Amino acid sequence: MSRRGWPNGVTNNPQADYFIGVMSGTSLDGVDACLVDFTHRQPRVVDMASCAMPEELRTKLRLLATPNSQPGFDAIDLLGECEQAHAQLCVNAILQLLKNTQVNPEQIKACGVHGQTIRHRPEAKPEPFTLQIGNPALIAEKTGISVVSDFRRRDMAAGGQGAPLVPPAHRALFPLPTAQRQLVLNLGGIANLSVLAADQAPLGFDTGPANVLLDQWAEQHLNQPYDDQGRWAQSGTVNPALLEALLADPYFQKPPPKSTGTEYFNQDWLLKRLRHQPTIAPVDVQATLLALTVQSIVAASTPWLDQHTARVIICGGGVKNRFLIEQISLRLKTEAPNLSVVISDDLGIAAQSVECASFAWLAKQWLAGLPGNAPEVTGAKGMRILGGYYPA
Repeated sequence: MSRRGWPNGVTNNPQADYFIGVMSGTSLDGVDACLVDFTHRQPRVVDMASCAMPEELRTKLRLLATPNSQPGFDAIDLLGECEQAHAQLCVNAILQLLKNTQVNPEQIKACGVHGQTIRHRPEAKPEPFTLQIGNPALIAEKTGISVVSDFRRRDMAAGGQGAPLVPPAHRALFPLPTAQRQLVLNLGGIANLSVLAADQAPLGFDTGPANVLLDQWAEQHLNQPYDDQGRWAQSGTVNPALLEALLADPYFQKPPPKSTGTEYFNQDWLLKRLRHQPTIAPVDVQATLLALTVQSIVAASTPWLDQHTARVIICGGGVKNRFLIEQISLRLKTEAPNLSVVISDDLGIAAQSVECASFAWLAKQWLAGLPGNAPEVTGAKGMRILGGYYPA
């Protein structure tokens, strides 16, 4: 790394209007950074530093920058197309919401947009990473609403997992009616658990798969996007040997903080374990996958199922799976007979809207200059303001 000497007095000028610019060109020879002072009408480049590009990184970037012979299958082209399409879908939903509520864009202070996760690698070496696509600039431009986005990477930069981010929002969305503890269980593709107590920082982590394996197996064998109300799983028989093999995955024994995603728990993950089993009927695999979701959730919840926990609030798309909810509720109440298990709809927030409401809260935190993460949840070394701002 090269660096020129600082001119005298540069760093202790509180009136200076400093910005840093960073550039890496198509030559791939390195990264240049410069400090610019915009205090006066004529901007002044104060100093510059350069870092040479490591050969391994240069090779990888060159591969990414070289289009395939079939442009339609180029990974970068596909990423760009998906990002634009996803952003437009967000725009459509926002405009429809405004139309339904007859609220003007000018009345909205900011919109928190999570984006679509295409990679989440909190354990990657030497540096973990997470990547969400969705073009917040396009969303701000087309809606006339300022956007806060890219929430996860700041937490990860601070040494955290970048997930889950929702436990602090859950505490804001579901105020504790008493001094007792409550759990919030979100059933998306992945299940995550928030542990909330009035006198403690929120806790939370991903317990493992919720809907992802069930949906993928149903799509493969029923040609349907999901198992409607869990009827197919309910008609099958749990295979104990397969269930034991699935629960043997190290993720389930790993202590928090931890997070995962569909890049880990997916059809390939399941098929690798099925290869070591005798032939099992697809319906029985589905029954076993539902049992996996239930048992992993209950096992993760058990440390907090004592007299201090008043209720478990369930939210997310998984509430549509009637049999899944019945089994989770049954098992939780077996562990804690006095426990109240409710759907978030019963508390005035539709189960499908809890997660997007959480990112509205994170946008509110950004505008207030307040942190959005919980280090106790993600493992970050401190509280951080999350996201980037895209003004309307």
